[in-house]
Amino acid sequence: MNGRADYREPNAEVPRPIPHIGADYIPTEEERRVFAECNDESFWFRSVPLAATSMLITQGLISKGILSSHPKYGSIPKLIFACIMGYFAGKLSYVKTCQEKFKNLENSPLGEALRSGQARRSSPTGHYSQKSKYDSNVSGHSSFVTSPAPDNVEKEMLPHYEPIPFSASMNESTPTGITDHIAQGRNFS
Repeated sequence: MNGRADYREPNAEVPRPIPHIGADYIPTEEERRVFAECNDESFWFRSVPLAATSMLITQGLISKGILSSHPKYGSIPKLIFACIMGYFAGKLSYVKTCQEKFKNLENSPLGEALRSGQARRSSPTGHYSQKSKYDSNVSGHSSFVTSPAPDNVEKEMLPHYEPIPFSASMNESTPTGITDHIAQGRNFS
């Protein structure tokens, strides 16, 4: 024995490590079944209806003259584009439903990773929500404004940046503010 005693409460729950799901992950048979089910359902219940609807709307807009048809190919290019966009919109719209199916799998490392990712995002305290003191709270703030640090130590360690105003008339070739008063003062009439 090393002289240290390992004490654990009898009913203490030991947090399981988050499974690493990378490019080399091999899904279980149940996960493969859910993948196939998600692929099939997203195709028939989302992609096909959205692709058909977008093609019908596009053809209607072309026939009413709101969209113009190609002189050589007619409405075919726009219909193909509408079909492709409807297909991908259908696939993307089914992602949340598919994630829920994986979260409901009991002995699935992928389901566990999705559940722990949700716990990490939603729980304000606990094992999965520990943040580094350098993480910033970005939600609800402009990307130019830094969030206030919770204590004085972090305020001293993190630099404070002021937002830089943006103007569409600014460009890098001419410095701003130098020639503005000269151009306004002269009258070329």
